[in-house]
Amino acid sequence: MTALHVVDWLIIAGYFCIVFGIAWWAYLKEKQSQTTTEYFLAGRNLGWWVIGAAVFSSNIGSEHLVGLAGSGATDGVAMAHYELHAWCLLVLAWVLVPFYMRSKVFTMPEFLERRFSPVNRTVLSLISMVAYVLTKLAVGIFAGGIVFAVMVPEATFMGLDSFWIGSILVIVLTGIYTIMGGMRAVAYTSAIQTVILVFGSACVTYFGLKALGGWDALREWAGSEMFNLWKPLVPEGVTATWAPVKEPTRMAWYFNNNYPWIGMLFCAPIIGLWYWCTDQYIVQRVLGAKNEQIARRGSICSAALKLLPVFIFIIPGMIAFALAKSGQNAALAQTMLDADGQIIRDNAQKAFPMLVTEVMPIGIRGIVVAGLLAALMSSLAGAFNASAALFTIDFYSKLRPLASQKHVVWVGRMATGVMVLIGLAWIPVIKGGKGLYDYLQGIQSYLAPPIFVVFFLGVFNKRLNAKGCLWALIVGFALGLFRLGVDTPVKLMKDFAYTEGSFWWIVNNMYFQYYSLLIFLICIAVMFVVSYLTKEPSYEKIDGLTYGTLTDEDRKQSRASWNKWDVIASCGVLAAILAAYLYFRG
Repeated sequence: MTALHVVDWLIIAGYFCIVFGIAWWAYLKEKQSQTTTEYFLAGRNLGWWVIGAAVFSSNIGSEHLVGLAGSGATDGVAMAHYELHAWCLLVLAWVLVPFYMRSKVFTMPEFLERRFSPVNRTVLSLISMVAYVLTKLAVGIFAGGIVFAVMVPEATFMGLDSFWIGSILVIVLTGIYTIMGGMRAVAYTSAIQTVILVFGSACVTYFGLKALGGWDALREWAGSEMFNLWKPLVPEGVTATWAPVKEPTRMAWYFNNNYPWIGMLFCAPIIGLWYWCTDQYIVQRVLGAKNEQIARRGSICSAALKLLPVFIFIIPGMIAFALAKSGQNAALAQTMLDADGQIIRDNAQKAFPMLVTEVMPIGIRGIVVAGLLAALMSSLAGAFNASAALFTIDFYSKLRPLASQKHVVWVGRMATGVMVLIGLAWIPVIKGGKGLYDYLQGIQSYLAPPIFVVFFLGVFNKRLNAKGCLWALIVGFALGLFRLGVDTPVKLMKDFAYTEGSFWWIVNNMYFQYYSLLIFLICIAVMFVVSYLTKEPSYEKIDGLTYGTLTDEDRKQSRASWNKWDVIASCGVLAAILAAYLYFRG
């Protein structure tokens, strides 16, 4: 394995100087006001390009560098379905941004309080913080360890191997600049990190293809199946019908088929719309805009950027597999393939960082490693800031309403450390899974449906009330935690297994997307039944928060915030998505 050259280390050091320089500038700006608006939303003064880059950079984190590239190595373009959900950001731009900007909220739970009740705000805040621990924090820490273990495999310190050293370093360095500068530091460093990340990852694709022999060589060694984006949607055995996947095993349609078409078609959009349109982690950057126009254009910008991961993460993963399979790179072949030449799923997560160390020239390699660190750190920084905002605004400020804003900001900084420690404790569960990206999508699929239901149905149907929302959240969250509780022993203990055919075995083996759809349907039923069996809400209190309570003035202001260029840009994103689906047909 090729070691990093001194030039590479100098470039990486320069990257850190830039990041901490921005953090120090943001700290000085925030110190002048010491307000929650400044710390958590950058004074609501972010430009649209900063918002777009910050959303993209915060999303493109560890699950892409490690997990998505690993998925590309094992399953080809199958997971590109999630990345092509850039259209979800257009839903945010055109459907939900007007409601969020009119309400002038700090957090998504705060919007739910305006629409329904304070109790719903508290419940959603709790669910969101649990989600950040199980996904963004733990996954980011884990991926940092994976990257460091590949780059500096022999590193040890006080009994810790390179994996744990890398995990802790990523936490400490990210925590420092996040705590220092708040949302302003997160947003502006993310903008810089986006440039580094996109350029570096594009270089990996270019030099990887060059080492392999070009695009035709990739198609030859990877095979047409890995280029088939449609196969998960219309698998073998399903011919022009809506029948389940036909397999010889008992109830096979119900269990673990690899990316089943029903799940991809119906469940994946639910996860996408929850994540891009209602998750504090993403929407907080949009809330930093000064008006609806800037917020919408920032969302459209991030939608365009979101199309890039297919080519700068999934394709490199496929290149790494092809280099290993063709025998053109001994290190990749030794790491990624077993004795029979089959891909080792657990080791596939090393595809991207190994490709960096094996095919990149000196200097460029340093830029790419800086990009790797940028993605890891920006993803974690966003989670830290979002978690701090949820805890301080939605919990602590309720308990201490007379606390000064300076004190609330200090509490938010302290809350970050606690979230990190909890995330560290969850790493063994991730290591027990079959892949980082699969783990992430599974967890999100259990937690997303109730949140998606209450936000979207709450905006589109004014009759739904606080009690319906509360019970939908509680029932959905309970079902998600139940599945996590059933899955966790299997992941933690290798010798543990449920009796085949038992209730627990059925729950554990049901594909995560099917289970997510079950939660989704139950939550819809609960919200409608409870709402219509109880008193209707006060429509005066939710004025402007649903389509049914918009005034003529609200509609005029929203219409004045966009022009033909916003529409053209949005149509361009949709055309690019369609082109990707048409090209990747095997």
